[in-house]
Amino acid sequence: MATAFDRYNLHTTPEKFFIEACDEGEDAVLAIDRVSNEMTLTGKKDLPPTGVTRPIFGIMGTIRLVAGMYLIVITRKKKVGEILGHAVWKVVDFDVISYKKSVLHLSETQSQENKTFLAMINNILTTDGFYFCTDFDLTHTLQRLANTSPDFQEMSLLERADQRFVWNGNLLRELAGQPELHRFALPVVHGFIILKPCRINGKIFEWILISRRSCFRAGVRYYVRGIDSEGHAANFVETEQIVLYEGAKASFVQTRGSMPFYWSQRPNLKYKPKPIISKTSNHMDGFQRHFDSQLLIYGKQTVLNLVNQKGSEKPLEEAFAKMVAGMSSGLINYIAFDFHKECSHMRWDRLQILVDTVAETQEEYSYFMVNSDGKELTHQSGVFRSNCMDCLDRTNVIQSLLARRSLQSQLQRMGILNVGQRIEEQAEFEKTYKNAWADNANACAVQYAGTGALKTDFTRTGKRTKWGLLMDGWNSMIRYYKNNFSDGFRQDSIDLFLGNFSVDDSDGATPLRVQKDWKFLTLPIIMVVAFSMCIISLLMAGETWTETLAYVTFWGAASAITATIILFNGQDFVDAPKLVHKEKMD
Repeated sequence: MATAFDRYNLHTTPEKFFIEACDEGEDAVLAIDRVSNEMTLTGKKDLPPTGVTRPIFGIMGTIRLVAGMYLIVITRKKKVGEILGHAVWKVVDFDVISYKKSVLHLSETQSQENKTFLAMINNILTTDGFYFCTDFDLTHTLQRLANTSPDFQEMSLLERADQRFVWNGNLLRELAGQPELHRFALPVVHGFIILKPCRINGKIFEWILISRRSCFRAGVRYYVRGIDSEGHAANFVETEQIVLYEGAKASFVQTRGSMPFYWSQRPNLKYKPKPIISKTSNHMDGFQRHFDSQLLIYGKQTVLNLVNQKGSEKPLEEAFAKMVAGMSSGLINYIAFDFHKECSHMRWDRLQILVDTVAETQEEYSYFMVNSDGKELTHQSGVFRSNCMDCLDRTNVIQSLLARRSLQSQLQRMGILNVGQRIEEQAEFEKTYKNAWADNANACAVQYAGTGALKTDFTRTGKRTKWGLLMDGWNSMIRYYKNNFSDGFRQDSIDLFLGNFSVDDSDGATPLRVQKDWKFLTLPIIMVVAFSMCIISLLMAGETWTETLAYVTFWGAASAITATIILFNGQDFVDAPKLVHKEKMD
């Protein structure tokens, strides 16, 4: 495999960027012309004698904004561990550098728009959870990597990467078009990775958890639901649990993703907007595309649908069940489990009902394992595809329980656990396991919903606590605020970063110039003034109680009527995306 370079120096002159590969024995230099944007491969003999030089740890890519092209580089990294001897790094900091030396060529409006686009790029770059490896492919599971052709082995990291999980794929387009520059291209995944050396019965092994977020139909909680026309599901995450011990390897893969048909749940100031199933789209077409892809990549599918089977979530569960039945595929198994109903009144032990229900299927699907000689002992022939509404809190709880059951079998087969021993009895490892899965839940939740996950007290401790319920309430309030008043900007940031929206290099207006309706400013001001006057009327009583009552009634009614109008027109008052066409969002 053609590995990516590990260390670089960035030399900046007024005319060019020179990115020097600093690996031992390497002479390669990437030269980027700051005027023509041309990228060429050269050698150290062409490095400038003058200019500003600083170390960097990778190239995230390039992007065009209003002011022109920008270079995004990794300036700080943190080692999270090693997988099969290969260092895995978490990105800590980036720098976004303009090709242009100034923005004086921009009008005041263009300059402001450029600042907004830069803020969007930085919004994504500062979201926790970007990882890379210069000499190992983080985008593929161990099982996929073990079943590859010699041609695949010779490819560069960028060429062989699973494009679903390369979050800087759009930024690397210029480099991707020039094979001689591929060693400068670093595929970066987004999600969660933890690598822990663990000990049971005096035997030391490596336990690894990797969650890879798909960059297809990526977005934030309420603005991206269901699937797109290609069958890509919102919030799709592939989670792989790995065990490495004395040359032997084991892996268990699960997936999560939004219910794969056309539905939406746009924020409208209500705590829980009503989900709407599209009446115009051909659901089975997208549904078929989704599962055709999943069957090809993962094999058999068992869908675990954890949504409520009453209220606003019920039609979604019924639609999903109907579509699975309509496919008439013996390769897809559908199980509906009303998580909230079954576990109401803190009866969390009832989750074992679902685990026991799928036990036989889990035995059939098995997991991937090779011994120390490289011989494949078992092959994973299917996956559990879990979902709730957000594919976050309920989903993560179930995934951690299924992964534990697989791990029990793997550790026994590797000889780490003795016959009759249970993972639950290994206090030190149990703590590591629970905390890692809870951290995984938090990472996925922050990236999609904007806050940490709910129900992580159960994942960490095995039971629900009053403090956990209190924290869930706090996180729910933060989610409400972000989903209604800041997620439009976050969605725009994702779409810009991933290339779903491209900044035009012409001088034309951008969608950022769309003005808010008059109601957006006028009605909230009227409501605040009316409510304030109502309070003042109460505190500063009139000469008679009837006069006071009249003032309070008038201003109270004015604030209540205004609030009702605002709620009725809720979608006009939330922070909605500006960059993506409406049909993509619906």
